[in-house]
Amino acid sequence: MNPVGPIIHIVDDDKSYRTAVGRLMEASGFRVATYASGEELLAHLPSAEPGCILLDLQMPGLNGLELQDRLAEKAPLLPVVFLTGQGDIKASVQAMKAGAEDFLEKPTSREALLDTVRRALLHCDARRVEHDRIHALQARLESLTPRELDVFDLIVRGKLNKQIAYALGASERTIKAHRHNVMEKLGVRSLAEAVSIAERLGLLAPVSDPPAQQSGHRSSP
Repeated sequence: MNPVGPIIHIVDDDKSYRTAVGRLMEASGFRVATYASGEELLAHLPSAEPGCILLDLQMPGLNGLELQDRLAEKAPLLPVVFLTGQGDIKASVQAMKAGAEDFLEKPTSREALLDTVRRALLHCDARRVEHDRIHALQARLESLTPRELDVFDLIVRGKLNKQIAYALGASERTIKAHRHNVMEKLGVRSLAEAVSIAERLGLLAPVSDPPAQQSGHRSSP
């Protein structure tokens, strides 16, 4: 747990509103950083510290939705909460589809804002835990040799040792040895655990169906 607590990043071109929200967050025990524009936030991108972003929708320069797109790439672990006095259904739907934590219209109550921020911070913690797990799994995968990676790819697709041996032009005994090494290096004891790692790392994309046959009729057997 971070001993200094999370930081709330407030992005709003309205200085008085920015200041008021900042004071509320500080009074509630959070650290605060304020920005007058999306460009200012991007110039001082948040570090790896936990937190969330309170973001205005309509601002000069980058608007809130455009900034949200940039943040999805540059600061993906920080949840975004929209605060706007000019919200509309289309914008809110777009923001939520893009992964926004919530979309609140100004003025919003102190309780509603704090509840939303606390929920966003819980999601931030969950994202950070998942991010760390993925990195740990990737490190394990990178410990495999190229041939072990080939074996792993076929194992998680349900291939038997003899099928893998045939596909890779090796003996079944060699494949068994590779399989043992793969399981040891990945720290798993079962095929299901190996498959779970592949799924979490996005390595089990569905295999494309064979191309459809050209027009014409096959003769009946």
